[in-house]
Amino acid sequence: MAQEIHGALQAEGLKFGLIVSRFNEFITSKLRDGALDALVRHGADEEDITVVWVPGAFELPLAAQAMARSGKYDAVIAIGAVIRGSTPHFDFVAGEAAKGLAKAGMDSGVPVIFGVVTCETLEDAVERAGTRMPNRGFEAGVTAIEITNVMRQL
Repeated sequence: MAQEIHGALQAEGLKFGLIVSRFNEFITSKLRDGALDALVRHGADEEDITVVWVPGAFELPLAAQAMARSGKYDAVIAIGAVIRGSTPHFDFVAGEAAKGLAKAGMDSGVPVIFGVVTCETLEDAVERAGTRMPNRGFEAGVTAIEITNVMRQL
């Protein structure tokens, strides 16, 4: 029988970096709250969580790279909200944030979680912050716990 590896949803003793975009803060603060709730609910100590605010989603990758390379964190969670407007700005910001966060994780070997909601409308963003759909920040927190525990077994 093949060996299977699963990541337990246990956060005791793990250290997390949480980077939050200040742009669209009315959404990102709710996503941050969801991520913190997930981490603490699964056993993380609040003193083992560092929250860093950056200006916008475009700045998330640089901060994520610095946190991941620091050796202080088992996982880094990037929280942001990019809402489409009438210009192509959305495509540039969302795409570069995604590529940069993936690169930060790959280069460092530390899980970097994409907790950025990319939405067509403000209403979509509000829903993803937990009004009608599960809070995407909470889901990012759970993802961070699970992949960290998977990585420890590889």
